[in-house]
Order: sequence, then C-alpha cells, then structure tokens
Amino acid sequence: MNILTLQEAENLLERGGFEEEQLVSAVKDIVDTVRRDGDDALRFYAEKFDQTVIDEFAVTEEEFEEAYREADPSVVESIRASVKNIYEYHRRALREDHVEDRDGRETGFVIRPVERAGIYVPGGTAPLFSSVCMGVLPAKAAGVKEIYVATPAKNGKINALTLVAAKECGVDQVFRVGGAQAIAAFAYGTQSVPKVDVIAGPGNIFVTLAKKQVYGQVGIDMLAGPSEILIIADESANPKFVAADMLSQAEHDKRARSIVLTDSKRLAEAVSAEVERQLALLPRSEIASCSLRDNGGIVFVKDMQEACDFSNRVAPEHLELSVSEPEKLLPLIRNAGAVFMGHYTPEPIGDYFAGPDHILPTGGTAKFFSVLNADCFVRKMSVIRYTKEAVLADGAHVVRLAENEGLQAHANAVKARLDQESV
Repeated sequence: MNILTLQEAENLLERGGFEEEQLVSAVKDIVDTVRRDGDDALRFYAEKFDQTVIDEFAVTEEEFEEAYREADPSVVESIRASVKNIYEYHRRALREDHVEDRDGRETGFVIRPVERAGIYVPGGTAPLFSSVCMGVLPAKAAGVKEIYVATPAKNGKINALTLVAAKECGVDQVFRVGGAQAIAAFAYGTQSVPKVDVIAGPGNIFVTLAKKQVYGQVGIDMLAGPSEILIIADESANPKFVAADMLSQAEHDKRARSIVLTDSKRLAEAVSAEVERQLALLPRSEIASCSLRDNGGIVFVKDMQEACDFSNRVAPEHLELSVSEPEKLLPLIRNAGAVFMGHYTPEPIGDYFAGPDHILPTGGTAKFFSVLNADCFVRKMSVIRYTKEAVLADGAHVVRLAENEGLQAHANAVKARLDQESV
C-alpha cells in the first residue's frame, strides 16, 4: 500500500452522496409502483432483480424449523450469546420519563415506543445475519409491539442463520422481499407486508435512496453508504493488528473505505507490508484489494492532534484508537459512529458481540446522525400542567406574546382564565 502525506490524503475525504439522478429516478419508479400495485409489484421485482418467483412472502414456521436443523449448533449458541449482550445493552441505555413540578408548573416528557418497526437486512455478497440482531433488538428493548424483517431471498429461500437470528430475537414475521421494493412495502403497506412507523437497517444504494424518498411517510434511522474504518495508530500499535483491522472493512465491498493515520514511519511501512501479506490469504481478496486501491490509504501525520483533526473531518463510521492511551485522545474526537479503544478492541467486537449497535452512520453523516439505538424507535411527548396560581402568575406574559404575533384567539384562551379569576 502507498503511504500518503496528509495533503495527498485530501481525496480520501471525497465520498459519493445520495443524489445520483438516474438511480433516484429508478428508485422513485419502484417505490411508486409498489405503492400502487402492492404484492404484484413485489413479485415482479423479485423476479426481475433476484430471479426469484415468490408465492408467499411471509416465512412459515416450517421454514424456521428447517433453518434450525441446517444451522451449526455452535453458531446458534454464539447468536444467543450475542442477542443477550445486545439486548441488555440497549435496555440499559433506555431513557426514562421525566416530569418536574416547579411552583405549580409541571413540565417534562414521557416516552412512548412506536407501534410497528420494519428492519431491513441485506442479503447481497454475504449473509449479514448479525444485522438482524442489531436492527431488531434496539426496537425490542424500546418496547415496540410489532417488529418485522424484510430480506432478499435467493431461489425463494432465505439464509438459515438469518432466520435463526430472527427467531432468537423474537421477530413477529420475516418477509422475503429485498431492495427498494422492501422499503416501499414497509412505508406504504401491501396485501402481505404491513405498513410500519419506523424503518431501520443497512442496505445498498437502492435501499438508501428508497429510505430517503419515503422519509416523512415513515421515520428512518439514517442514510447509510459503504462501510468504512479509520484507525489512529501510534508507535505502540501492532502492525499485524492494524492491517487485519483495515482488511476487516475492505472485504465488505469494493466501495468500502479503510484509512490509517499514524505519526510513526516505521509503523506505516510495517502495516503496508502486513496488509499485502494478509490480503493474499483472504477468500474475498479481490474485493478487499479493489477497496484498498480505490478508497484506502496509510497517511503519515505529524502528531496525534493532527490525526484527530483529520479524523473529525472524515467523520468515520468506525474509529479505532490503536494507541497506548486512547482515553487521552477520546476528548479530541467529535465525529464518529463508534469509537473502539485500545489495541485489543478490534471493530468486529462491536460488529457482533459487545452490545452497542453496528448499524452506524457512514459517508461523513456521523456529523449529524447517531448510531442506531432505542431512541430511534421511541418518541418523546411533552407533558405540561399548570395550577391556577401558576397561570395567574404567568398569564400576562403569554397574552402579551400572543397578541404581538397577531394571534388574538391564543391570547383569549389565557385571558378567559385570567378574567374568570378576577370576577
């Protein structure tokens, strides 16, 4: 791999957006057709895009049972352990109702979950059954009553581990629907797929553009692009670890992004050599090689402050602080989807097991989007209660403000109470 200067690395800041005109138009056609034709449109697109004829969209109990028979029992055990960690983390992170009474002025909020959530699970070059857990369990922890999963089917069949993960997470139903058409089905409902209140989960550019289009009809978690990792590493980092962590993202997709920032020339050279060695052994080496060539790099910086400044500009999905004292750098980090601290916290720990979610903002959107969490599936409702004494004390201010906006009926609603007390 080439070792770049910070100036040479400026092009790594450039990422594609979600405005590709031709794709936007194609996705709009899909969404509009599903909205109009329901299940017939879903069957048409399943045959067109997935070369799959679908009779029934909903997965049957017999198919779940078959999935458990196919699955390696040790993998099922690992899924169960992961489910436990993820669910418990999201339960701990829940917010609580908060209402305070200050001299007869009771204000605050109560939290309520949405009724229905739709979780999209990709089914492209790799069966990402872990995304079932990461999408479903925040919604379950939030108290959502009905949770549905949509995922593409190959030859009418869904990956066995995807179905096992869905069952272990307590999903209400799994539908064999993929792509933009799945998002449209969740947004508007069809004869088979229920309309939901929030759609969450990662997907390709068609899925992302569909989520962008239906936002407002339903809530969404975020707009996500290709996976990415940025690693800040100092002299204490192990080049074998750093190279492995770069490749853990590069194997996802040819558009995935893997960047290392280091102030150690020795480490930069060692990581470059180690990447080449490990790359040759990877089953998905062609994908990873393309990703590193087009979107990756090892960048030499003068110090850790410069590394953090550049990282904040990138706003990476995954940020590893592979340094001797990561807690000293954390206060300098403003923009990242998730931060992995120290030499023994590789990004896949978060992908599968630690508890915090792996559905994260990408493409620089960590500057304004958050990691998927239970808050995505709840709403805050304001609560206000005034006593008679409080409205008498504050009423004149409210009347004055309303009248100066030209909203006399607003003012009158308060005046009615003030006048009643003056009689």
